[in-house]
Amino acid sequence: MADIEIGLGKTARRSFGLDELSLLPSRRTREVDLVDLRWQIDAYEFDLPILGSAMDSVTSPATASALGALGGLGVLDLEGLWTRHENVDELLADLSGQTEEQVLAKLRQLHQTPVDHDLVVQRIKELQAAGGYTAGAVSPRRVADMAQTLLSAELDLVVIQGTVISAEHVSTNDDPLNLKQFVREFETPVIVGGCASYQAALHLMRTGAAGVLVGVDGGATATTGSVIGVGSGMATAIADVRAARMRHLDETGVYVHLIADGGMRSGGDIAKAIACGADAVMLGSPLAVADEAPGHGWHWGRSTFHPELPQAELARVDSLGPLSAILNGPGRAADGRLNLCGALRSSMATLGYETVKELQKAELVVVRG
Repeated sequence: MADIEIGLGKTARRSFGLDELSLLPSRRTREVDLVDLRWQIDAYEFDLPILGSAMDSVTSPATASALGALGGLGVLDLEGLWTRHENVDELLADLSGQTEEQVLAKLRQLHQTPVDHDLVVQRIKELQAAGGYTAGAVSPRRVADMAQTLLSAELDLVVIQGTVISAEHVSTNDDPLNLKQFVREFETPVIVGGCASYQAALHLMRTGAAGVLVGVDGGATATTGSVIGVGSGMATAIADVRAARMRHLDETGVYVHLIADGGMRSGGDIAKAIACGADAVMLGSPLAVADEAPGHGWHWGRSTFHPELPQAELARVDSLGPLSAILNGPGRAADGRLNLCGALRSSMATLGYETVKELQKAELVVVRG
């Protein structure tokens, strides 16, 4: 892609969002019943290529279990409210009737309580007891502190997640995070991210990660682009990381899964993300509108309550229906917010592709920008 001159001696690349692209039909179509949405990472197979974002307003132990029963994977934030307080459902129950200022004040207060390692283990055991696979997310700065807890809890998948994460972190700390060391210490598969560039993704893949989260400032609550000026169009980010995966595969023979994180609000967006190179998607705001969502009418990001520099907002959301309807319908309106997986199946059938992996071959066209 040719650089664009933005001034004397300074150029920039053009970046595309998913909403600027469309999928181009091929010579073949197929019946929706002949479409297969299954996705597998390491030894774990899922009926749907859907992960619930590690946000307190999206994924609780109960909603993680519900998403698992529907065929997806819920990722619990192991630094969120569920590992700070025993009775989170009770504490959040009255949020729906409060103003934004009241909700912000209450949630800030709740986040003052430190993470309880015993509660981390307890929450993971709750997920295990419900059946299905278990996944939890920690930030890079907490990996060293929580490593032994995570190992003893025996999660199926560990997610090391930050707004932007790198394999090389320069620090004045005597013992900075060695991501490669920690990834290889875990016996369970590790997913790392987010990232949005070829070089960053390639270095993350070389740590031994089973998957990479792709995306910076793509979600409905995120403000990273305006706060620190960092980000990329989701379509370009996925395509760039896909190129890194191809090089890594050539070098090592190891296939690293790409999980698009943020910026998808419909089944069509999910289909375009997969066509750009994603294997699965992580959803936040589309699941925050489910009846079961723990936010009780509110949605917030992992960095909303950062004590010094928040990079996510608090947003009011209206319930659209049960989680099952969000994912599998039926849909009542034509805005694409219900029956996400039904829309994905329909897109694949229209394009003639049987599997998610085959959809990565789809042709894309730029329709605006």
